[in-house]
Amino acid sequence: MSWKFSVSHSLPLFFLFFLYSFPLISTQHNDDPTFKTMHDFSGYPVDESSHTFTPSNSSSLSVDIQALQKQIDELSTFSDTPAPSVTRILYTENDVLARRYVKNLMGLAGLSVTEDVVGNIFGRWDGYEPELTAVATGSHIDAIPYSGKYDGVVGVLGAIEAINALKRSGFKPKRSLEIILFTSEEPTRFGIGCLGSRLLAGSEALAEALKTTVDGQNISFLEAARSAGYARDEDDLSSVFLKNYIYSAFVELHIEQAPILEEEGISIGVVTNIAAPASIKVDFEGNGGHAGGVLMPDRNDAGLAAAELMLAIEKHVTESGSLDTVGTVGILELYPGAINSIPSKAHLEIDVRDIEESFRNAVINKIHKAAKSIAKKRKVTLSEFKIINQDPPAHSNGSVIKAVVDASDELNLTYKYMISRAYHDSLFMARISPMGMIFIPCYKGYSHKPEEYASPQDIENGVKVLALTLAKLSLR
Repeated sequence: MSWKFSVSHSLPLFFLFFLYSFPLISTQHNDDPTFKTMHDFSGYPVDESSHTFTPSNSSSLSVDIQALQKQIDELSTFSDTPAPSVTRILYTENDVLARRYVKNLMGLAGLSVTEDVVGNIFGRWDGYEPELTAVATGSHIDAIPYSGKYDGVVGVLGAIEAINALKRSGFKPKRSLEIILFTSEEPTRFGIGCLGSRLLAGSEALAEALKTTVDGQNISFLEAARSAGYARDEDDLSSVFLKNYIYSAFVELHIEQAPILEEEGISIGVVTNIAAPASIKVDFEGNGGHAGGVLMPDRNDAGLAAAELMLAIEKHVTESGSLDTVGTVGILELYPGAINSIPSKAHLEIDVRDIEESFRNAVINKIHKAAKSIAKKRKVTLSEFKIINQDPPAHSNGSVIKAVVDASDELNLTYKYMISRAYHDSLFMARISPMGMIFIPCYKGYSHKPEEYASPQDIENGVKVLALTLAKLSLR
C-alpha cells in the first residue's frame, strides 16, 4: 500500500495525524503479503510486540535520494585532485576530513560511533535484543588516484541512508545494526588491499608486517596512522581482531564495476561468489647499454623479457579452462627509463583471479615457469618472483542471498545472480561472518576513473534493497 499526499492548509490537523498514523496500526498488517513474508522469513511472530514492528509494506521505505546524492557529491570534495576525479589516500588530510564527515552523518542518524586503532569506524543502532549478535553492513571511502566518487562510497553513505529509511518507516531492529567504514580497501599507499577488513578478520601476519611497513616516501604505517590520530600508544594491532561470528550476517552494497547489469537492464546483482585474487611481483635484470651501441644479438634486454611474459600471462589465463580466470599486468616499470637506453631492469606487478583457487593457482604456476623460461632464453636474470598475497575465494551465505532476493522481489526489482571479479572487504568479512553483497549498475561498468557513475534511481533501488535486507536479517 502506497499513498502520496498533496497537503492542503485547510485540512484539519487531527485528520492529518490520523491519515499519517493509519499505516502504523498493527491490525492493518494481517492481510499484507509483504508483512507475512517478513513474518515467515524472520521465524518470529513479529506482531506479538510493538518492539518487532516492521515496515507494513516495502513501499513504506522512503529513501531521500536527493540528500544522499548531495552527500556523495560533498564527500567527493575531500580529494587531492580536482573534480571530477577523486583521490583520497589513507591517513592523508583529505582522508581524515572525509572520515570526520562520515562520522558526523552517523551521529546525525542517531548511531553510536566508535573507532579502532587503525581507523575502522563503526556506527551502531542498538536492537531491542542487543545481546544478540549484530547484523553489519558497510564499505570504504578511500579512493585510488584519479578515480571516481561512487566506489565504496555508495556502500557507506547508502548504508547510513538505509538506516534512516528504516527509522522513518517505524522499524525497530531486533538484532543491532552496525555500519562499518573499512580502513584502506585500496592498496594505494602501503600496497595492501582491504587492510582494515583483513585485520578485523584476524590476520596476525598482517598485524606483524605493519610494524615495519613503509610507503613510497619511507613513512611507516604506524607513523602515518598516528598522524591521522590512530594507533597513538600501541604498536600491537591485534586489538583490531574480531571474534568469529561476532556478526550474524554482513552485507555490502556496491556498484558493480562491470557492465553486465546495465547492458541487461537489470536493477540488482545478487553476488554468489567473490573471485580469489593473487598478486605477484616480478623483476628481470639484464646488462642494459646504449640503444645505438649494442647490436640486437648481443642484448640482454629486461624490457623485452617483461613484454614476453605479459603475452605469456594472457595466453595462460585465456587457456585456463575457466571463463572466470582473469590476469592483469597493472604495473610495468623499466629502468633506467630513458629512450636511448636498453632496459637493465624490468619490474612487473601481476593480478590473477578466479572464483576457484585451483584454476588460479594453476595459472600462477604456469606464469612462474614461463618467467624462468623467458629469463633463460633472453639471458637475463629472474631476480624476483614473489607472491604477495594469494587469498582464497569467498562464497556468499545462503541465508543472506535469500534475504537479498526476497527484498528485491518485494520491491518488484529485477535481479540476477552473479560473481564479483573485483574483490571487496566482503571477501575478508566472510572469514568471520555469513556474507553477501548487493550490486547496482554503473555507467558502462566504469570504475577507478573519473567517469565512474551510478544513477540516482539505481542508488535508490540499492539502498531500498539493503534496508529491507537488513530488516529481514535483524529479525532472525
